[in-house]
Amino acid sequence: MSPPVAPPGWSRWLVPPAALSVHLSIGQAYAWSVFKPPLESALDLSGTQSALPFQLGIVMLGLSAAFGGTLVERNGPRWAMTVALICFSSGFLLSALGAATEQYWLIVLGYGFVGGIGLGIGYISPVSTLIKWFPDRPGMATGIAIMGFGGGALIASPWSAQMLESFGSDNEGIALAFLVHGLTYAVFMTLGVLLVRVPRTEKPVEGAPSILAGPQVSARQAVRTPQFWCLWVVLCMNVTAGIGILEKAAPMITDFFKETSTPVSVTAAAGFVALLSAANMAGRIGWSSTSDLIGRKNIYRVYLGVGAAMYALIALFGDSSKPLFILCALVILSFYGGGFATIPAYLKDLFGTYQVGAIHGRLLTAWSTAGVLGPLIVNWIADRQEEAGRSGAALYGLSFVIMIGLLVVGFVANELVRPVDPRHHIPAPGDASSPASTDASSDALSEKETADVQRQQPESA
Repeated sequence: MSPPVAPPGWSRWLVPPAALSVHLSIGQAYAWSVFKPPLESALDLSGTQSALPFQLGIVMLGLSAAFGGTLVERNGPRWAMTVALICFSSGFLLSALGAATEQYWLIVLGYGFVGGIGLGIGYISPVSTLIKWFPDRPGMATGIAIMGFGGGALIASPWSAQMLESFGSDNEGIALAFLVHGLTYAVFMTLGVLLVRVPRTEKPVEGAPSILAGPQVSARQAVRTPQFWCLWVVLCMNVTAGIGILEKAAPMITDFFKETSTPVSVTAAAGFVALLSAANMAGRIGWSSTSDLIGRKNIYRVYLGVGAAMYALIALFGDSSKPLFILCALVILSFYGGGFATIPAYLKDLFGTYQVGAIHGRLLTAWSTAGVLGPLIVNWIADRQEEAGRSGAALYGLSFVIMIGLLVVGFVANELVRPVDPRHHIPAPGDASSPASTDASSDALSEKETADVQRQQPESA
């Protein structure tokens, strides 16, 4: 399946809808907390156990993005979106079978392992293409696509809650809800497969910089730079802090106000999940677009520094004021989403557009780590505190202190980011003076890499 090249006169604004059709679908992962209470009740699971499909899904997202990133770059976005469609929908169908037969391992295998592969390949499938279509506004471009992933739960959360109410929250109702999800998302993702195109020239917009302008670094060299690993820590810490709230959002707000005069109902908790998804989605387009104006490093200072302050406010005063709790959670989730949407542009600034999708895929192993770390911290500590006889906000106090510490670590890592040393740059075709071609200590470009560089020199604008 060769990458579909846009015909002359084709509008670049048709690419974002293609990306959104995929990201809005796979963004259902953020609505997993709606399924946690019914699964715990129907299959007699603990909070930690019911988080396992989600955790494994995030792990597989990072691993499949890391190992499949180069294939996505080489085969193009249509191939990647097709693979994502098959895996993500099949994961729901396997999960439906597991729920119907009360075989929890099938839900873990389907939603977590198979569906997680679809998450990873689908997540990175449009990113490189969008950056190439929008070299003048990379933060906005990636924000548009990744906004869909954050906004997926805005649709999926109330939709899932309504299905569970209609079908029932027993194992058969859960199975039917999974089945409807799998079939519906297969149809919706097909729109992206059919619509996506790659630019014909290296200057798809008159007056904009070339997509190959500036230093270029291969994925193989990028992972050998300190810049890559600093950004890995930055992303991991920011995601851990956000996903800790998001994965347990519905039970968390219920616990916080259960012993107050204004308890939160199940329906209201599902609405809170949808509200968090809206903040997640808005942060992805709003903060990433802002990064085009103030710079990537500065915007991450906001994400990590102000995020730590929001966690401190929740830990100190969250259970005394519902508006304060909700407001702080919304800000944290907007930073969480903004961090995801800004990181591809940050990578583009440091490493160029050549193999930026593959580099992005490798960096998403930070998300895999955070996908385990965040829910594990919150769920494990909450379970231990409950066993100790505590309840309400006391279940989460220690978790929030840990999150503040992690955000401070991420803040320091962001401060350490510097421009990439020229010895890691790849030479332009025929450029014998490049440091990458003359430094004996650096790896020479492979024949395949050289061919890829030449392949990315499209028709002159």
